[in-house]
Amino acid sequence: MTTTTAPRAPRDRHAPRDRRARRGKAVTYALLGLGMLMMTAPFVWMGLSAFKTEQELSASPPAWIPADWTLANFHELLDVLDVPLHFFNSAVVAFFVTLCNLLFCSMLGYALAKLNFAGKKVVFGIVMAALMVPGNLMLMPKFVMMSKLNLIDTYAALILPFAAGAFGVFLMRQFMSAVPDELLEAARVDGAGEWYIFWRIVIPQVKPALATLSIFVFLGSWNNFLWPLVATNDPGKYTLPVALATFATDPTKADGSNGVLMAGALLVVLPVLVVFIVLQRFFTQSIATAGIK
Repeated sequence: MTTTTAPRAPRDRHAPRDRRARRGKAVTYALLGLGMLMMTAPFVWMGLSAFKTEQELSASPPAWIPADWTLANFHELLDVLDVPLHFFNSAVVAFFVTLCNLLFCSMLGYALAKLNFAGKKVVFGIVMAALMVPGNLMLMPKFVMMSKLNLIDTYAALILPFAAGAFGVFLMRQFMSAVPDELLEAARVDGAGEWYIFWRIVIPQVKPALATLSIFVFLGSWNNFLWPLVATNDPGKYTLPVALATFATDPTKADGSNGVLMAGALLVVLPVLVVFIVLQRFFTQSIATAGIK
């Protein structure tokens, strides 16, 4: 009588490789999660601390979740600072700086990407050189220029120096270079002018780039502290970061007011988060298509 043995299942040669791939993904996700935790923890702490009492803020060990949620910090902030005025100043400056950048940077980016004119390479070289100049280095020339124009303590002094930026021009130029030239030539053959081509054909093609530029410019303008501090002496023209920093450095007002400072910082951060949430779809799309030509 002969016995037969069942055939062995073929050995999967790819199993060790799959296991290594799964371990690699697990390590990657763990590192990304740790990085996200390290980045978001200060913001979460700030947001929760805005609703804590002074006793909870100074407690040891500290507690993340407030035991007694309170709006007293926000009420006190409204008492010591004219928050609506400073918020309005920040909103006006950030809105017009963003609007001007979207207009002027896209116009110059279109000219550098799709038009031929004398000195085009020189202009693009100036834009690239401007990218390498530290922003603080231009602080004094900007102040002298605004002073000569008698614009100190005005909204114009806070807006005009940042109405266009080299980064925005470079960004728009790169994205507009990806728009097919054949599409523009077909429009010109049909009799369309450059303004029509710019507004009706090119601009709709670069909406992700416009959204990305909006986020960067709005974020930079809203959080700008040094220039508004230099260009304004009138507290009525202070932006929210400047007003909050002035309050924080005044020992007669801010002593023992950590909760108030947290509430003010939360008010500074919230508009940026709203803008990013609204435009994040376009921002993600711009990153995904940045390398596609």
